[in-house]
Amino acid sequence: MGMTDPLADMLSRLRNANKAKHEKVDVPASNLKGHVARILKDEGYIKNYKLIKDGKQGILRIYLKYDGETKKQIISGLRVISRPGLRKYVPKDEIPLVLRGLGLSVLSTSKGIITDKEARKLKVGGELLCSVW
Repeated sequence: MGMTDPLADMLSRLRNANKAKHEKVDVPASNLKGHVARILKDEGYIKNYKLIKDGKQGILRIYLKYDGETKKQIISGLRVISRPGLRKYVPKDEIPLVLRGLGLSVLSTSKGIITDKEARKLKVGGELLCSVW
């Protein structure tokens, strides 16, 4: 039996590994997950990510990031917004701010998988995938 929401699975694995203060977490790879991992790296929420080819689907290895000697978590929250049972679409004028701009939303638009800031700059709306803070 297949997984119904792969993005929610990825975010749950990230959340659990982050709470347990793991150095890295492995997730079954897909193009969507790769784009979300790229955004998380560009925005400074994770250290790095790597695609490992295993002859099948592949594995996306995500290296988590912590703050200095205190090992304080950089990612304090992850939430899936759009699910298979209830898709959430927003026009360009109604893209929500996450924590008044301190967090970020990830959107799937006609310009690709982008952050809420990029979507406002490009003046495009789309499907709200998740938010991170």
